[in-house]
Amino acid sequence: MSDLFAADSSETDRARPLADQLRPRSLDEVIGQTHLLGPEGTLRRMIASGRLGSLILWGPPGTGKTTVARLLADQIGYTFEQISAVFSGVADLKKVFEKARFERLSGHKTLLFVDEIHRFNRAQQDGFLPVMEDGTVVLVGATTENPSFELNAALLSRSQVLRFESLGLDDLEKLVRRAEELTGAALPLDAEARQTLLTLADGDGRALLGLVEEVLASAKEGEVLDAATMLTVIQRRAPIYDKAQDGHYNLISALHKTIRGSDPDAALYYFARMLDAGEDPLFLARRLIRMASEDIGLADPQALQMAVAARDAYQMLGSPEGELSLAQVVVYLALAPKSNAVYTAYKGAVSVAKSTGSPMPPMVILNAPTKLMKGSGYGEGYIYDHDTPEAFSGQEYFPEKIGRQKFYEPVERGFERDLKKRIDYFERLRAAKRGEE
Repeated sequence: MSDLFAADSSETDRARPLADQLRPRSLDEVIGQTHLLGPEGTLRRMIASGRLGSLILWGPPGTGKTTVARLLADQIGYTFEQISAVFSGVADLKKVFEKARFERLSGHKTLLFVDEIHRFNRAQQDGFLPVMEDGTVVLVGATTENPSFELNAALLSRSQVLRFESLGLDDLEKLVRRAEELTGAALPLDAEARQTLLTLADGDGRALLGLVEEVLASAKEGEVLDAATMLTVIQRRAPIYDKAQDGHYNLISALHKTIRGSDPDAALYYFARMLDAGEDPLFLARRLIRMASEDIGLADPQALQMAVAARDAYQMLGSPEGELSLAQVVVYLALAPKSNAVYTAYKGAVSVAKSTGSPMPPMVILNAPTKLMKGSGYGEGYIYDHDTPEAFSGQEYFPEKIGRQKFYEPVERGFERDLKKRIDYFERLRAAKRGEE
């Protein structure tokens, strides 16, 4: 007997979120991730072999990790079990493991999908190892964080890490077309607004479908929204950026390397992205000061002064005026001549200092404030450099135990070109004075 109070199935389907309605029913329907799901993709090869090992699916949200895990289980005939590390604890894991053991006795294999697996602590992660090793479950974990930092080495050694990529604009356009086919209505946007919508999704398919729903719900009958109007009726998505996690380190790395690579336009782009995502401008100021010493150094001695001045200017002006001072030094550093000679020399000096213990400096350059020290030879034979014709005595300053070392090798760029000439001049003088001795 039918239930008089049951909801109409078609009405129930329409009430489901668009992302759920469009969830792929086979791997062929998955949009994106062709490096994994294409004809020669890693997952296709696994399926063809008939054997699936434990996997860690790593990538941004809305790229299909959960969907692919579920479809993998369907494709190879595994029982699919899903838990979330956000809501599950040890008791939940034990129940799932026990169920998987029972399924195994019945001749069925279990694919255990763990969403946000990085949220399990180290001890909980270790709990997966026995059931992975004895074949009770095939673990498929999903994470938005770098597995190298967030997952146990033992867990990683038993799993293959597969990188999921953000969806490209072409992939997102395919997703919009599927939504239009499902709803039976074209998206009420002009060409520019449609492109803006795809950009706002930031490579996240689930977020895109949420934006599509907002647009469909907000537009009046017969109305076609331009980009400006669309932005007023939908909420702008925050960029994918966590100041304590991967996004933060990826972008600061990109900013540093584009400045090192003398590309002011790319450097300004990554600088602007970090500010737009809410990064602390003083963090950026500190990193710019570091870059001035590490990558420019004495090739342009003004670089460090400029970076420090930009930080001071920001502290005086505050936001948003102060950001322009930081942007100015971003461009300056990108265009400055580059040298890591001081950086390399410092690392070399530190290495020698750590490996040679505490040898006494030459007695000749030690002060003799007491009669005892003077009588012991402290300072004996010291030549005051300013008393020589070239203001250069050529004395040996390194401890006798380690002998003369060479750390600083200036490049022939910018101001360091002149410094190299000076060093060569002093080396010739030193050699000449040794010859005299």
